[in-house]
Amino acid sequence: MEREVRRAAVAAIFGPDDQLLFIHRAERAGDLWSGHMAFPGGREDPEDGSLLRTVLRETQEELGLDLSAARCLGALSPILSPRNTPNRQIHVLPWVFRLDDWPALSPNEEVAGVVRFDFRRFLGREARGTFSYTWQGTPYELPCVQLDGTLLWGMTLRMVDELIERVEAD
Repeated sequence: MEREVRRAAVAAIFGPDDQLLFIHRAERAGDLWSGHMAFPGGREDPEDGSLLRTVLRETQEELGLDLSAARCLGALSPILSPRNTPNRQIHVLPWVFRLDDWPALSPNEEVAGVVRFDFRRFLGREARGTFSYTWQGTPYELPCVQLDGTLLWGMTLRMVDELIERVEAD
């Protein structure tokens, strides 16, 4: 059976205070990323026309946040979900935005909470480590960042690491 690859886009959003916004995904049956920390975003709809439109739509839906007036700083490298995801993989394109002010947010049912972290904490490699994770009976020791009781790992951490690399290269 050939695996379907779907497309998605997420938004790495910086505010004027150099904080980076994350969502805590709501617990949902059948969602492989249920309960995880992530950037806002989601799967492409056929009517979107582009992954930039996807991320604008998804961020509006999830947070009530209109990014059309934000500065779009460009895209990071696309990331493919792990090969062990059942039946299909997701190709995720992260977009980076900067807001002049933090607006009030209205999270929908897909979002259990919103947190922001000063990006300097990531640049300082604060709270880096590993954690044990078991998937389909196989144990893994995975890289993570644990900030203020929040666990960042997986695809989201890979995106944060690319942001770190790009900032440090400038």
